[in-house]
Amino acid sequence: MPKKIPKIENNVQDRTSVAWKKLCEYVEQVAEKELTKFSPRSYLGPALFQQIFTLPESIGKLKKVRQIDLYGSKLKRIPPEIGEMESLEGFDPYTSYDLNWFPYEITKCQKLIESRISTRALFGNYKNRMPFPSLENNPVRYQGERVKCSICEKELPYKETQQYWISLRIGTDTVPLLANLCSKECRKEMPTPPEAYVQYPHKGGSNLQQPGFEDWRKAQMAKMPKKLLDQISHYKKLDDLRRLKEKLESGELDN
Repeated sequence: MPKKIPKIENNVQDRTSVAWKKLCEYVEQVAEKELTKFSPRSYLGPALFQQIFTLPESIGKLKKVRQIDLYGSKLKRIPPEIGEMESLEGFDPYTSYDLNWFPYEITKCQKLIESRISTRALFGNYKNRMPFPSLENNPVRYQGERVKCSICEKELPYKETQQYWISLRIGTDTVPLLANLCSKECRKEMPTPPEAYVQYPHKGGSNLQQPGFEDWRKAQMAKMPKKLLDQISHYKKLDDLRRLKEKLESGELDN
């Protein structure tokens, strides 16, 4: 049975709520005090934190933050301004099961080396290949009427923007990213995805053919050193011999 294609949900956040106002207040405090950790759950408390579905664009001010803790959130998206967090090293949205994709701009966090993400919830993940939503008639809209090109940062209206999905390595995970592009030239600047993922920027939708789990497995095996592969082969042979011995002892092979 074909998997159901999800739809992009826009306008996800009530920006008049107490939770949102308190979150914006927290961002300002973290920026002013030049704190190195951003943990909104600790500041808002569990009840208000569950009412947060995106982050303020003002997170771009958090120049000193090295660690983001979003464990167990109800987030549905993160704004492109995360790419302005120049000190970010660790990104933890683990068990945020509604967070199915990330902005391409997170690739600009050049110090980001560690991530903890519930990859099974991601579009295009190797475990279940969750379908990518189509961007043709269901584009992503951030706050405001204009957006910057994810590559050259040229500001443009949405009607002049081309949106694409691409899967790239972020921290310690391969994740689906949404790119806003202004031209074919900027599209050509995008890197090639890892093996066993769709190898080009795409629009998603029902016609997209994704690699299977076996493709991913083979890609991982190809990266392994020969010595490790030989060890794996050795243990497989030992396991086969153990099964054969059990069958002989049980008389299963007598006939």
